[in-house]
Amino acid sequence: MSIELEQQSIQEQFEQLIVTEDKLAIREFLDDQNIADVADLIYEYPDYEAKIIANLSIHRAASTFKILDFPTQKRIVAELPSFKTAELLNELQADDRTDFLEDLPKEVLRDLIKLLEPEERLVTLSLLGYPEDSVGRLMTPDYVYVYEHNSVAEVFEIIRKYAKNTETIDVIYVINEKGELMDDLRIKEFILAAPDKKVNELMDERVISLNVTDDQEHANQVFKMNNRVALPVVDDNNVLLGIITIDDILWVATEEFSEDMQKMGGTQALDEPYLEMPILKLFKKRIGWLVILFVGEMLTATAMGYFEDEIAKATVLALFIPLIISSGGNSGSQASTLIIQAMAVGEITLFEWWRVLRREILSGLMLGSILGFVGFLRVAVWQQVTHTYGVHWKLIGFTVGFSLVGVVLWGTLSGSMLPMILKRLGADPAVSSAPFVATLVDVTGLIIYFTVAYFFLQGLLL
Repeated sequence: MSIELEQQSIQEQFEQLIVTEDKLAIREFLDDQNIADVADLIYEYPDYEAKIIANLSIHRAASTFKILDFPTQKRIVAELPSFKTAELLNELQADDRTDFLEDLPKEVLRDLIKLLEPEERLVTLSLLGYPEDSVGRLMTPDYVYVYEHNSVAEVFEIIRKYAKNTETIDVIYVINEKGELMDDLRIKEFILAAPDKKVNELMDERVISLNVTDDQEHANQVFKMNNRVALPVVDDNNVLLGIITIDDILWVATEEFSEDMQKMGGTQALDEPYLEMPILKLFKKRIGWLVILFVGEMLTATAMGYFEDEIAKATVLALFIPLIISSGGNSGSQASTLIIQAMAVGEITLFEWWRVLRREILSGLMLGSILGFVGFLRVAVWQQVTHTYGVHWKLIGFTVGFSLVGVVLWGTLSGSMLPMILKRLGADPAVSSAPFVATLVDVTGLIIYFTVAYFFLQGLLL
């Protein structure tokens, strides 16, 4: 059966059960479905979203809740009875709970914190105390740790006793009496070892850890470079505080990708789904960059005013202004998009700026030469057909051709270097978006164009 037909069948069964209002049957049906299918039902039937969560066993309710989008989570918590909300929040893993709570208004957060059990409240307040977008906000304090003097048999006893509520037991962490991280070992190492073997005999001390204040993007890079399902999180004294798992990093990567795409489109990052965001808030997210870009484009008008006499003497030059500035903007947008993406996935670093510069100089010259040749060819062909450009058509063609080389070269250099400069200054490279680079190159492109025109046409048309 195809996925579409299977989903349709699940929805039909759910609709039939809703009519019966048989709570036991509804619960049994929901508990038999995959978590993803239950989430689809919640999205498909928003009027029943809280009831669906309430009818799930608490463990499955928490597993479903954590994969829902934030607006849906908010609505569900608002509709659930207080005791169900408390049950749900206490069942959530600490990192998932923190991820939900940190985006709520302070007054709502205060009320929900009161519903937590004392131990869970302490953990949540601790996680909320770490900087936003830090690893500390993502980590969970539930993990299995052992000491180097433990035997393999003792390790398995510890796992049986404490692993029930942990997020993963794929990796076991070794600490000393001070709580300092000494090593992390895959559970496979213990399974294959003799029961009387000591933990220190299995240790290789090649542990990879994250600092609790590390940026989440940095954590994403560390996961990708080391092929891990979980990594330990330590403080400045190397004391083990928690772990961060790959599923949390995947959510971070998705969110960061969405934010970068929005910034590269010339708007602030949206912190809510597009259709859920109030129109006034959406307006505020977009108007700032539009005003900045508009002011930038006003400089283009200023530049054209500066060359007003040249345009009056050779009006034919005005015909090619859109061609010149759009080519520069396009090349700059290409370069900025490529560099931002390469920096995001760790393909290039700030220390490699010189390699990037050399490549973009060569690319800019090659791209500009091709466009310059096409531009000259366009002038030549049009001259033969319409005789628009007069006796100096070759010089006009050279002006267009060499201007395109210069503008495209400048566009590629601006588009490639600007993200790296912003990164060096501590800003988000994604704000050097395609519209921003295009606006910058528009102004400078006019200067390049009329400077080249003055060189070729001085004493003739100018």
